[in-house]
Amino acid sequence: MQLPENLQHIAQGLSQRLNSTMSGTARHLYRSQLLALVDGEARGALTEAGVTPTADLLRMITREVMDDLLGLGPIQILVDDPTVSEIMVNGPEQIWVERSGKLVETDSKFRNNDHVMEIINRIVEPLGRRIDVSSPMVDARLPDGSRVNAIIPPCSLLGPVITIRKFSKNPLTVEQLVGFGSFTAEMAEFLRACVDSKLNIVVSGGTGSGKTTLLNMLSSFIPDGERIVTIEDAAELKLNQRHVVPLESRPRDNEGNEPILIRDLVINALRMRPERIIIGECRGKEALDMLQAMNTGHDGSLTTLHANTPRDALSRLETMSMMAGLDLPVRVIREQIASAIDLIVQQTRLRDGKRKVTHITEVQGMEGDKIVLQDVFLFEEKGVSPEGGVLGAMKPTGTRPKFYERLVSSGNALPPHIFGDAMRGRF
Repeated sequence: MQLPENLQHIAQGLSQRLNSTMSGTARHLYRSQLLALVDGEARGALTEAGVTPTADLLRMITREVMDDLLGLGPIQILVDDPTVSEIMVNGPEQIWVERSGKLVETDSKFRNNDHVMEIINRIVEPLGRRIDVSSPMVDARLPDGSRVNAIIPPCSLLGPVITIRKFSKNPLTVEQLVGFGSFTAEMAEFLRACVDSKLNIVVSGGTGSGKTTLLNMLSSFIPDGERIVTIEDAAELKLNQRHVVPLESRPRDNEGNEPILIRDLVINALRMRPERIIIGECRGKEALDMLQAMNTGHDGSLTTLHANTPRDALSRLETMSMMAGLDLPVRVIREQIASAIDLIVQQTRLRDGKRKVTHITEVQGMEGDKIVLQDVFLFEEKGVSPEGGVLGAMKPTGTRPKFYERLVSSGNALPPHIFGDAMRGRF
């Protein structure tokens, strides 16, 4: 429940007064005393303003002040809201959220630019990161793993901007994603067999399409006991296996020490006796190192990248590999890609906000200078419902992948109906 606008000044006045008189350490050491103090101050302020201090009003004011003193100010209530998947602060006056795939502007506001900066610093300082005019961009994360990006003037022209990508405390299960219609039970069984058989898989998709959620789900298929090394810019993956070594890149720190890049961590991971390497997102020179790892015995690796189709994903991998600066011929890079990648899973956010797997595509190898792709499952769009929802169905294409024998030899033979009626009697 939002505090009535005519009483906002009471909460803001309490916050500013307490902010100026208490150190951050004291706030956390005496939370219960602070809560009682705020409650008493709120009662007095409401009475002075001629407003009856009802239980609801006291609860709202106390929460708003406590969020401002100890939490993330006006966006703390949004961080706590399970229906919100993303929070976007466009300067002090505009706060937007994503709910069910749709962007909605909220009534929440910061007091001014300084108030936004105070919250940004509260997020990044515990992580040893900084943001100022000389370093106006920063990536960070909240204690619950939610990813945070902040950018401030002079790069931002409307004041400090915060973007928070929230992640569920309990990763979505296969059954939940099937229930949401993200993919079918047959697709899930096929993907489980591919992960268990140590195929190298790329999850591609646009921003906010659900790549990390899908990567988490695929990771859950890895047998317990295998040594898994995860590599991310900001730790987002939540694996339940016992033998997991999470690594995180590091930007240039306050002392001017050199950054530790994803590429550095990929190279180091190869010396850590990994059975699986999972790269949260491949976006630069590390692509070539990842391909070489996949081609030198590190099967079962997983990663995500930004691309709109499986073919675009290959083009991006090619471009990123060229960024490594080794001056390799294009054909050599394509051969590396075709040899390393077994499967591309395309995740898409549709026009109605729903997220679906639209392609599961096999990388079959080279034919001349071109990499050959073959769809195994495909989403067929059939129109739009009267409510604006995208109509369609996910179906097998009737094609058995070339790597099917690898699935069988790994003990993951699949029934013919998984691949469609066209495959009956051909196994």
